[in-house]
Amino acid sequence: MTEPTLRGADPTTVRTALEDDDPFPGSAGFAGAVDGRLVRDVLGRVPLFVDGASETGGDPVWAFEPTALEEPTLFPAGAAAPADGPLPDPESGWALPDPDPLEGDAALEALEGAIQMATDAVRDDDREIAVAFSGGVDSALVAELLDAPLYVVGFPDSHDVEAARTAADAMGRDLTVVDLEPADLERAVPEVARATGRTNAMDIQIALPLYLVGERVAADGFDALAVGQGADELFGGYEKVVRLDHRVDAETVRGAVREQLRSLPDQLPRDVLTIEATGLEPVAPFLHDTVVEAALRLPDDLLADADERKRGFRRVASRYLPDEVATRDKKAVQYGSLVARELDRLARQAGYKRRMDDHVTKYVASLLEDRDTDPTA
Repeated sequence: MTEPTLRGADPTTVRTALEDDDPFPGSAGFAGAVDGRLVRDVLGRVPLFVDGASETGGDPVWAFEPTALEEPTLFPAGAAAPADGPLPDPESGWALPDPDPLEGDAALEALEGAIQMATDAVRDDDREIAVAFSGGVDSALVAELLDAPLYVVGFPDSHDVEAARTAADAMGRDLTVVDLEPADLERAVPEVARATGRTNAMDIQIALPLYLVGERVAADGFDALAVGQGADELFGGYEKVVRLDHRVDAETVRGAVREQLRSLPDQLPRDVLTIEATGLEPVAPFLHDTVVEAALRLPDDLLADADERKRGFRRVASRYLPDEVATRDKKAVQYGSLVARELDRLARQAGYKRRMDDHVTKYVASLLEDRDTDPTA
């Protein structure tokens, strides 16, 4: 079977999007080759890499996975350029729009309708789907609207396992707990590093829980893993979008949220490649074009303030979830699962002390080197 040259959309959709300068043609992201051009959607939801080692004048070398290339470089999001040409600038094909915000109820109705449309599209696909569930509002709303089985991953005393249990109880849902032990991290680190092409500590810490829950979901016979990715970036989930401090350039909450959206093209390939490495298809309903368009029209007061983040999103979620789940804060997955803590402990036990610069990254690189040297290790 021939490997498709375009993922996430059909060629006609992409051609029309180029002709109409439409960044959101109704897909969940796309990338690949169309009519001799490489394309990647404006949020970079589908990974696409070009080979920096390919010789000028030869056949263009690109791939959907970094492992297929000698020197993989991410093709810029929002770009469309000849496959044999130089690397284009980000958003040179499509730009992230900046529409006027809707007011109050109109913004909430548009957001709810978009989320319903995106989750309906997922349910209409003929796939067996499970949900990576942390007990937070993002994954809880995905779980409720997809009515799919729930899986949580973490060490036995972790925040995420306890939060997922209480949320599942409140929702009247069964929950599968994937309990971790340190050996799971040692085994999985080289697989994650190889699949993503990354060894830095933060990326590996974030990806490990996805990989380990995905392994279990795949072993249980599912085809796809649904995640709540994108909610924090889209709906104002970060403290810095309220503080407007040195970490952002914007002077408004909406402007700061747009800055966070532009971080997705670098983050999402890590998550997509990690899930795909388990044999599953990643499903992220909140990153569907319809939801992104609705999120871009949320006003400041439905994004975040000093008292509450993701305000509009939580109001929509409260129509489907118990209040205790819809209003719940969460920890980042690497901390909530205790993966970051345990990976740090393993690094120190292996002699990579905290006084060393970036000691966990060095430990990750050592595990990858050991596995490459001895594949049976």
